[in-house]
Amino acid sequence: MSKHLPLIAAALALAASPASAQSATDYPNRPVRVLVTVPPGGGVDTVTRLVTGRMAAKLGQTFVVENRGGAGGSLAAEQVFKADPDGYQLMASQPSPITTNVALYKSLNYDPAKFQFVGIMSTIPNVLLVKNDFPAQTAKEFTEYVKANPGKVNYASQGPGTTSHLTAELYSKLTGSKMTHVPYKGTGPALNDIVAGHVDFIFMQLESAIKLHEGGKARILAVTTNKRIPQVPDAPTMVELGFPGLISDTWNAITAPPGTPAPIVNKLNTALNDVLKEPDLTERFKQLLLTPGSGNVAETRAFIAEDTKRWIDVINEANIPKI
Repeated sequence: MSKHLPLIAAALALAASPASAQSATDYPNRPVRVLVTVPPGGGVDTVTRLVTGRMAAKLGQTFVVENRGGAGGSLAAEQVFKADPDGYQLMASQPSPITTNVALYKSLNYDPAKFQFVGIMSTIPNVLLVKNDFPAQTAKEFTEYVKANPGKVNYASQGPGTTSHLTAELYSKLTGSKMTHVPYKGTGPALNDIVAGHVDFIFMQLESAIKLHEGGKARILAVTTNKRIPQVPDAPTMVELGFPGLISDTWNAITAPPGTPAPIVNKLNTALNDVLKEPDLTERFKQLLLTPGSGNVAETRAFIAEDTKRWIDVINEANIPKI
């Protein structure tokens, strides 16, 4: 037997595979399925439907959005991870399935680092929201109070390992303060107890917090962005307060299975970036308090890798137990 036969066989197998045979010029030539990692109606679900509807028009094929929530997004992530790498099954998710779940779960049936990252659809800032009768009136006073009362101040989260939980842990680390974590099952119950005064504060997405702030039911003291945001111009950034590492926002990404050919990933990325510049979508995002994403494939991968490392470091230092 020729020593070259194994190489020839491998080459033929690769050439025959659907992914390698698929070229970017005729992609997509049938409907594209997009699995969303949350139930219908959530932030990432809304964004995905807005974005993929326009991508479908640009690429000339239907994008079918399906919701598959559960296990912090891991159920959808596992399904897409094992899908044919031909660009016809994608995932739309919040950060956790492709960043922190690897450090929060004892075992995953997928490797987040091996996904092909198409692009970031949107970002939304997080803010420091306190109950109305909290003693501190400013963010500076808040930090002074928390440090002076170790373990006595409690904070809500949407659940262990969520952005609200990890942002509070990062705050604790950077300020040298001790606080008590009160986890909830989702945004609604956590905010209800903030309004009722049963829990002291939460780091929460601006979209949910601003309604309570404007309605006089809770107070936004600071924002976790590099710059102040127009919706709450009097709220300083944590950077201004002397904590440059306290940057936290929530973003939504589109991801493809490992091995998806680069020309297909790049074509999807180009379509995504094009629709994010469309004036009607930009205006709709503005109404939803969202910022359009941007960046090529390499920039997206670098951004996700950096965010992953940052939050996994927080998880490890805080000794958050795995689920």
